Amino acid sequence: MRALHDQDPWASAGGGTALRPFFVLLVEDDRGDAILVEELIADADSTIRVVWASSMDDAEKHLEVSRPDCVLLDLNLPDADGMKALDRIARRDITMPVVVLTGLNDEHFGISAVAAGAQDYLVKGRVEPETLRRALLYAVERKRAELTSVELHASEMRAMENARLERGLLPSPLLLDPPTVDIIAEYRPSRQHTLLGGDFYDFIQTQDGTVHVMVGDVAGHGPDEAALGVALRIGWRALTFAGLRGNNRMTQLERILSTERPGSSIFATVISVAMSPDGLGFDVVSAGHPGMLVHGPNTVEWLEPKVGPALGLYGREWPLNRFDLPPDHGLVLLTDGLFEGRSGQGTERLGEAGLLEVARGYAHLPGREFVTALIDDVERRAQSVGGISDDIAVVRVERTITG
Repeated sequence: MRALHDQDPWASAGGGTALRPFFVLLVEDDRGDAILVEELIADADSTIRVVWASSMDDAEKHLEVSRPDCVLLDLNLPDADGMKALDRIARRDITMPVVVLTGLNDEHFGISAVAAGAQDYLVKGRVEPETLRRALLYAVERKRAELTSVELHASEMRAMENARLERGLLPSPLLLDPPTVDIIAEYRPSRQHTLLGGDFYDFIQTQDGTVHVMVGDVAGHGPDEAALGVALRIGWRALTFAGLRGNNRMTQLERILSTERPGSSIFATVISVAMSPDGLGFDVVSAGHPGMLVHGPNTVEWLEPKVGPALGLYGREWPLNRFDLPPDHGLVLLTDGLFEGRSGQGTERLGEAGLLEVARGYAHLPGREFVTALIDDVERRAQSVGGISDDIAVVRVERTITG
């Protein structure tokens, strides 16, 4: 949305320069009436600059080359009668303040014009210089307040929509009772660009006792990416309950993304873990996603499984990895917002090696405190460059019962 003014015309410019003149575009087909209005304005304030346009076509030509602070508009023009003139101004610039001029017998048109979007109306022959000056200035402030209110409402609506999408991206767990794992999930939105990201996660436990954990990231920010993340998360959960695993599940997620994405250039990364209820083993399938941290008592290591292509790149094979998770160790899945941000050293990014070094500094902490401390540290490092530039999702899973 355009700003109402490049700068306030009534405020001093920098360096002690003169005030910028207030600029009014007067649209009036009768030259005699136009001269009377110009004289009224001159009597009220000699610093107000008036440019006259004799028709709506002429006014639009003026608006193409310069922007007035306010338009003073006659509603009886030969090429735009009544509300049509106001509509043409609004179509060209919705942020333009407008004060309409009506005849003595057409005051109802002025009231209708205000209802249609004008900021005020004046009746010809009943206008004093100070009344005209105040109407012009008040029109600017009323328009400014109107635009601020619209922006506030739009911001509130975006916040509500973001909250709904976040609930879809970050679900409640579906675990058996009693659960066999301890899961800690934390999500930190960037909000640097006030756009919702596409980071998502999910964790469920199937009837055979297997715990399935997934973290994903749709490239980009905005409602389309967030909605796609919701679709992928729900798709992953449904496919998992339907019994699909490994390569077969990734193939179907690839189909979901290709169908739901708004553009062919959008892709997503996903890592899916299946933790066996018996023994220490777990399986990992990754579609272009970063590796994981293994957090144990006073130790942190980086685990990098073999990966297949990101979803949306028309991949066909996603290798199955099998590892063991020692007792009292947690597996930490994450999105790249945790290490792709700048670390405060110029343009240097933290990177996976830097993240591992940071994580080792908190290895002594228990699971929840470890996750919170790690994210807090990354956010502090990014403060000097304006904060984290991407959303962060972290899920830590640790067995509480072993077979």
